[in-house]
Amino acid sequence: MVATRFVLKHWFAGALMACAVAQGSFAAEVAGVKLDDTAKVAGKDLVLNGAGIRTKVIFKVYAAGLYLAEKKNNVADILKQEGPRRMTIVMMRDVSSADFGDAFMKGINDNIDATEKAKYAGQIAKFGELFGAIPGVKKGDVLHLDLIPGAGTVAELNGKKVGETIADPGFYNAVLRIWLGDKPVDSGLKPALLGAAR
Repeated sequence: MVATRFVLKHWFAGALMACAVAQGSFAAEVAGVKLDDTAKVAGKDLVLNGAGIRTKVIFKVYAAGLYLAEKKNNVADILKQEGPRRMTIVMMRDVSSADFGDAFMKGINDNIDATEKAKYAGQIAKFGELFGAIPGVKKGDVLHLDLIPGAGTVAELNGKKVGETIADPGFYNAVLRIWLGDKPVDSGLKPALLGAAR
């Protein structure tokens, strides 16, 4: 009887844990910021590939998490992965719209060549306008940058779409290179997004 109770107790605990995982309630924690282990984008389940902190000088600016259909630790593999993808940013301090936008635009321009700059000139301009539509970001705000197959790059701030959908799936790779390119905005964040131990 005691053995039966023991088995049932552990089976029940295991079942609860399985349910929690299935519902995506378990989260990765980075410097006190929780990021879901899974995300659903364009109807597809994605997994958290890696997460880390963007710092500037000594200040923590935001926590970031990269979501993919399957985990990859190589930039080339990530950039050629098909299907939806997501970059989630959780602000850890207030930042003005101008400063936030300038940092993103610099990150793109530092990591694409002249040919790509010419090719994506229109998309880069739209991406810049996206930040003009945001009055600024506050601590705790959540920004999702999603690649939606058949549509393009979509930005959501606190659950609300911001700016236009930016067509051309190739442009999303230019966005990802802000963090994963040869000149990432934060050299410590890049390996974290690639799945290095937090």
